[in-house]
Amino acid sequence: MPAKKTKTVMTTSSGSKSKNTTMAALAYVLFFIPLLTESKNDPFVKFHVKQSLVLLIVSIGWSLCSRFFAYLPVIGWIVGGLVGTVISILLLILWIKGLMNALNGKQEELPVIGKYASQFNF
Repeated sequence: MPAKKTKTVMTTSSGSKSKNTTMAALAYVLFFIPLLTESKNDPFVKFHVKQSLVLLIVSIGWSLCSRFFAYLPVIGWIVGGLVGTVISILLLILWIKGLMNALNGKQEELPVIGKYASQFNF
């Protein structure tokens, strides 16, 4: 039976927690903005910047693949249309989950793609 991952909740003073969660949530809108501020050294903000960067890379990669499949006859309609819509909705759900985790002060990996975020070093 695999070990269950623990959730980390930030426990700082209310002012800095509010600022950190705001910057972490902003990472899901424009991932590079928190890197330009003093919050770039905060591990909580960095975690969410990395998660959003992986989500952005996967979204762009899927968008390019979907466009490629759209040019193929028959299978393109299935992959580009039906499967593409389902995957796009799943990516949107991951984005919302990451944003809600950041706003709630949780440092929780996104399902499926979150494990790749730790490979980024900035």
